[in-house]
Amino acid sequence: MAVDSPISSPLGPPACDKDAKALRFIEEMTRNAAAVQERVLSEILTRNAHTEYLQRFELGGASDRQTFKSKVPVISYEDVKPEIQRIANGDCSPILSAHPISEFLTSSGTSAGERKLMPTIKEELDRRQLLYSLLMPVMNLCVPGLDKGKGLYFLFVKAETRTPGGLMARPVLTSYYKSDHFKTRPFDPYNVYTSPNEAILCPDSFQSMYTQMLCGLIERNHVLRLGAVFASGLLRAIRFLQLHWPELVRDIRSGTLTSQITDPAIREYMDKVLKPDPDLAQFMTEECSKDNWEGMITRIWPNTKYLDVIVTGAMAQYIPTLNYYSGGLPLACTMYASSECYFGLNLNPMCKPSEVSYTIMPNMAYFEFLLHDPNSGSVSSKLVDLVDVEVGKEYELVITTYAGLYRYRVGDILRVTGFHNSAPQFHFVRRKNVLLSIDSDKTDESELQNGIENASKLLADFKTSVVEYTSYADTTTIPGHYVIYWELLSKDSANAPSEEVLNRCCLEMEESLNSVYRQCRVADHSIGPLEIRVVKNGTFEELMDYAISRGASINQYKVPRCVNFTPIMELLDSRVVSVHFSQELPHWTPERR
Repeated sequence: MAVDSPISSPLGPPACDKDAKALRFIEEMTRNAAAVQERVLSEILTRNAHTEYLQRFELGGASDRQTFKSKVPVISYEDVKPEIQRIANGDCSPILSAHPISEFLTSSGTSAGERKLMPTIKEELDRRQLLYSLLMPVMNLCVPGLDKGKGLYFLFVKAETRTPGGLMARPVLTSYYKSDHFKTRPFDPYNVYTSPNEAILCPDSFQSMYTQMLCGLIERNHVLRLGAVFASGLLRAIRFLQLHWPELVRDIRSGTLTSQITDPAIREYMDKVLKPDPDLAQFMTEECSKDNWEGMITRIWPNTKYLDVIVTGAMAQYIPTLNYYSGGLPLACTMYASSECYFGLNLNPMCKPSEVSYTIMPNMAYFEFLLHDPNSGSVSSKLVDLVDVEVGKEYELVITTYAGLYRYRVGDILRVTGFHNSAPQFHFVRRKNVLLSIDSDKTDESELQNGIENASKLLADFKTSVVEYTSYADTTTIPGHYVIYWELLSKDSANAPSEEVLNRCCLEMEESLNSVYRQCRVADHSIGPLEIRVVKNGTFEELMDYAISRGASINQYKVPRCVNFTPIMELLDSRVVSVHFSQELPHWTPERR
């Protein structure tokens, strides 16, 4: 029940006293965004004044914006990589941060094919937890009664490793799930999961998914929301159900857990909750054996009010499939975060996916913005403060964090849609330079080109070369996969490369892609085998003719290295002469190369 109006919020009537406090905090931060930003920068510069990195720029103890902006340069990862490598190798001196680096958070962005290492300090967990604590108070304004049921969230830990100096290196969510902030979180009736910690923390992705799905089925009538981090993750869970419902039904009918689940902590937990339920087993059999899975989410979990998944940026490609399986349930995007920093939250989480805007919380870090021209792709050299951005313009995000990143270019392009009080709201446009993305992978044009070059070496013995190529991320399959269109030139038609050779080309391309892609293929199973479609000779000339017929300049025309425009894909697919897939998994281990 909503609490009385004396503690009401401009965002709406809070569901409880705890929510009222969270909503007041959002109001306070966003009303005073400029002052909060000034305080955050001063705190960061004061505490880190004696770090090796800041001393290089001779700030002289100054902690004001003007001195900071005039002396400290804007950087990318490559600029600070030597310092990060020294910390990773065991140098404990205050290089970037006065507080000890507690671990590295591995980014989905890569450098030289490996995940970027983002330094973090222990107190950052408190900052991240603070942002998490604001999500449900906002959601409760939009969806009443979430304390009357549970959330079925598919959450997973990923592989982790240690740097040569002994520091842990792992994804930010793995760090969070393994922290006491998550494991010993206080009971909150508005935020109860069906998935037990034992399943979430199991490193075996099959055992984790199986148990989380089983628990979600057992509690199907209590589930009020379904979620995963990315849209692709929720679709993977639905695909898992399609493949494994007979085993799940056997466990539900018998009340005993399959021998495929060997994790002792999971088995101990499931012994307490898994009881024979022949009625549920019969219902699941009837539903899952149907050919038509449209609306399956609401058929199995009939009380679901919304799906909580990221569907902005590259994830927007999954919206039609989510709508198919859910019967058009609302899609809630709640927060905007990365390995480098947690940024903000969506104050209208039940809006349409195309209208999602995130309000930057000014207490999380010090934010600056480089004006970005969406037509030319060029970026201005002048940086604008958080409160000075202009509605309708696009910017590249630059951050300064408590953990020791100073004026760091994150690589996200954002468009300003409005303001909440004095804090701007941004629509996520895209990651810079990303060509292909299925899950957490981000492949740019140079990586794709490198893969093409390495794979085409296998064609040399057959006097065959790749004349032209393009690509697209095919999300009609679950999991999605990369499709590469090749036009080949063969100087000896009697000695053309065999199907086996072209299949090997697919694998060679995968071996050339970055470690995030390979982890998604090997460990997470979130990307399917790469596909090469060989097209007829002359196909790319037809592509150019089509582009020119639509107004492109013949002098400036370049083959697009990624396509998603339906008529172009239809043209390409109509010219395909052979199709080839990777027959093996590429090499991947948690250790860095």
